[in-house]
Amino acid sequence: MKKYFIAGILVWAPLAITIWVISWGLGLLDGVYGSVMHAIIVVLPNNAASEMQHFRDLPGVGILIVIAIIMLTGFLAISFAGQWWLKIWDKFVNRIPIIRSIYSSVQQVSSTLFSGSGQAFSKALLIRYPHADSWAIAFQTGVPAQEVTAKLGEDYVNVFLPTTPNPTSGFFMIVPRAQTIELDMSVEEALKHIVSMGSVPPNSSSRLTATGPTKHF
Repeated sequence: MKKYFIAGILVWAPLAITIWVISWGLGLLDGVYGSVMHAIIVVLPNNAASEMQHFRDLPGVGILIVIAIIMLTGFLAISFAGQWWLKIWDKFVNRIPIIRSIYSSVQQVSSTLFSGSGQAFSKALLIRYPHADSWAIAFQTGVPAQEVTAKLGEDYVNVFLPTTPNPTSGFFMIVPRAQTIELDMSVEEALKHIVSMGSVPPNSSSRLTATGPTKHF
């Protein structure tokens, strides 16, 4: 009975979690659309407000409109006029004392993660953590800042060490490149391996490639 129960959980758990995540995302999009429509209905006359009320209650319309707005914003952002307006907007936001720090930080992280030329999670590495006799899988995120490089030297890399089973939290570390081992497994395979606490092996056979001597730490 225990074996059958665990087998059933292994079948239904991934499906249930997937459906829950998708439902949460779609509900979030519908909620954004509903809030905007509610604000519009409040300021409209009674006749127009009643017509908009029926339009707001249509299922799935909010998701399509939010996606269309995002696509339209992206189209305008890459145009010449859109880039000019974005520069004006950035200058305006960066003049607000508290908001500018939050906005600039989120903007830099978003640009790094979603840009095709970004260095976020470029490769999977093995690093010594939490002590010299154990290893952990981390992800290279780029090179240290100029000030850090000037003080430590050039042969260092930035890495993000995710936690298990929640890889969205972790530690940012600057480690010597010689003390890392590059993995042939992809970033996606490494994430699956970390989330599963090592129980799910990579799909392809991974070959360890040392980026430098690893005996002296």
